[in-house]
Amino acid sequence: MSIIEEIEKYAKENDIPIMQKEGIEFLTNYIKENNIKTILEIGTAIGYSAIKMALGDPKIKVVTIEKDEKMYQEAIKNISDFGLDKRITVIYADALNINIEEKFNMIFIDGAKGQYIKFFEKYQNNLKRKGVIVTDNMNFYGLVKRKDPILSKSLNSLVNKIRDYRNFLEKNPNFTTKFYDVGDGIAISIKK
Repeated sequence: MSIIEEIEKYAKENDIPIMQKEGIEFLTNYIKENNIKTILEIGTAIGYSAIKMALGDPKIKVVTIEKDEKMYQEAIKNISDFGLDKRITVIYADALNINIEEKFNMIFIDGAKGQYIKFFEKYQNNLKRKGVIVTDNMNFYGLVKRKDPILSKSLNSLVNKIRDYRNFLEKNPNFTTKFYDVGDGIAISIKK
C-alpha cells in the first residue's frame, strides 16, 4: 500500500473528511493547467490535499493552516513521510485569528464550512494579481441542492451557511465564480 493510500485509509477509518478522489484530481489538474506555484490552504486536516497539490510540481509551495492539534500532528507526520517539509508549511492556528503577509496564486478553502465567507473576506487580499480562490464542499453531500427540509437543526444551519456562501460568491463584484459538480462540489473564484 502506498503512503497516499495509507492516508486515505486512515481518513476513512477515523471519519476525517478529505477531498473526494474526483475533486482532488480536478484540483490538481487545475493547478497544473494554470501554472499555480504558491498556495494557501485553509483547513489542513491530515495534510492529504496539501500533499496531493505539492506532488503536482516540484516548484509548488503550500502554506496550510490547521486549528485541531491532533490533525496538525498527523499532517506534520504525513508531510514528513513524503519528504515535503521544505515545500509545505503547516501553521497550527485558527485561520481567523492569524495574519499572513504573503501573497499566493491560489487560496484553497476547505476548513470550517460555517466560516467560508469570513475566510474568503479575510484572505482575498492575500491573492496575487489574477489569483484564484478555490472552495471545496459546495454541494455538501448533495444537501445544498435538496429542496425538502433537513431534519437535523445543526446540519440545516450548516447547509444554509453554504447556500449563503454560494450566494455571496455569485454576487461578489470583485470575482467571477464558476461552480463545478465534481467531487463534493468545487467553486473557482477568479479575481477580476
